[in-house]
Order: sequence, then structure tokens, then C-alpha cells
Amino acid sequence: MLREFDVHVITDTVRDLCIQASHFLSDDMKAALEKAKQTEKSDLGRKILCQLQDNLKIAGEEMIPICQDTGMAVLFLEIGQDIHLVGGNLTDAVNEGVRRGYTEGFLRKSVVKDPIFRENTNDNTPAVIHEEIVPGDKLKITLAPKGFGSENMSQIFMLKPAQGIEGVKDAVLKAVKDAGPNACPPMVVGVGIGGDFEKCAILSKKALTREVGKHSDIPYVAELESELLETINKSGIGPAGLGGTVTALAVNVNTYPTHIAGLPVAVNICCHVNRHVTAVL
Repeated sequence: MLREFDVHVITDTVRDLCIQASHFLSDDMKAALEKAKQTEKSDLGRKILCQLQDNLKIAGEEMIPICQDTGMAVLFLEIGQDIHLVGGNLTDAVNEGVRRGYTEGFLRKSVVKDPIFRENTNDNTPAVIHEEIVPGDKLKITLAPKGFGSENMSQIFMLKPAQGIEGVKDAVLKAVKDAGPNACPPMVVGVGIGGDFEKCAILSKKALTREVGKHSDIPYVAELESELLETINKSGIGPAGLGGTVTALAVNVNTYPTHIAGLPVAVNICCHVNRHVTAVL
């Protein structure tokens, strides 16, 4: 039985998610920062982590964005196949929610109409929207506003299959070391392995929305996540890139089948706030 669903509800929800994500850190990221403060061995590193927590507290109390770069809105939509959308176009509904969220929430508008001529759209649209049809009659919306300090540090590697898992490790570590302080550490590292050129990038971006501290269900991938996190935290980059033992809060890896001749790897890095929020309608 089909469930009729008015897209105006999506607009209202996206608006609220934009404002929520920009002002309040998710519970998993709060816990990760607190754990980082307890485990960081550098005095300067601990001081920086305390300052970051103070900033988050002020942002929530005074409704000030937790970062001045309120990002480009990235949304993952999991649409139940038993939903019948009515009342308008889905993409338009999402973008209207982003427009309202960024204008009514007084958030910085960072999107330009053309990548060369750079005229601002003045409402932070269009969003980057990824849609997936899934079983059921629910609609799951995950919003991940992505600032470009960390986005600019992300990389894709088209490895040869013979490079194997060691090649994957080298690629991730290269991306993190190249990013250094520019990704506003302590960072969260999203990794996509498999698929093709664009699929591995989407995998890595979606990996950032997974709850920090929750490992992959695939045993070797979970081991890879733990090993990479340990190695990254031995790099010495530390909080704000000023040295320390907590460079990353998590490494989340997603995988997908790929071609016999390829081993695509994408590394999508996010700063210490790693904004992500989800609603199920």
C-alpha cells in the first residue's frame, strides 16, 4: 500500500536540519571530543580541545554557528519505494528547505552559480543531493553541511589491484599528511574503496555521516579503520595542527564491488565538527 507524502514536509524538515546542524554538534561528536580531551597527551593539544568545547557551548547557548563556514549542503535521501511523493518536485522541495534554512537561520551563503564566474546564489542553493530507493514507506534525510577547508583536502586515488590493502593504507595516510592543519584537526576521515571514480567519492562522503565510534560490520574493514586511526594519531599533527596525539577522532571506511582492473580509493576529510544530522519521516 502506497503512502502519500507531501514534499512540503521535506522542505520544512530540511530547513530545520540546516539550522540544527549549524548550531549544535551531534552527540557522537560531542562524546568523541570529550574522549579526545581525556586521551590527548600534549598540554597544548588539551588546551585547544578545551577551547573547541567552549566554542561549541557558546554556539548552542547564543545560537551562533559553530563554524563561520556553514558549508555546502550535502543531503543523502533514502526514499522508501512505497512512498508516493505529491505536491511538487523532490529536488525543488529540498533546495527550498536549504534556501529557507540558510536565509531564515542567518547562515553564511557560500554557494556560487558558476565555478568560474563565481556569482553568489545568495541562499546557499543548490544543494548536493544523493538519492537512493530503499524498501519501506519511510523517508530518511541525512544532512551533512560540508565546509571547504577540509573538503579541499580530500583526494581520489585510482590504484592498481596489485597495490592491495597496503596501497589503500598508503593513500589514506598520504591524504591526511597532505591535509595537515588545513583540515582543522582533530578530523574525521571518510574513506571509500571500490566502485568507480565517482562511486568511491560518494562512499567516502557518506562514511562521514556514520556515527563516530561505530565500526564497519565487515571484520577486515573494522580492523583497517582501527589501524588507520592509530597510525594517523601517531603522525604528530595534533589538534589544530599544532602537535599532539589526537589528529583524528575516527576513520570510517565504506566499500563497494569494483572492476577486475581497478581499485578506486577516495579520502574525504572533515574537520572536528563533522556536522551531520538525520530525520526519518
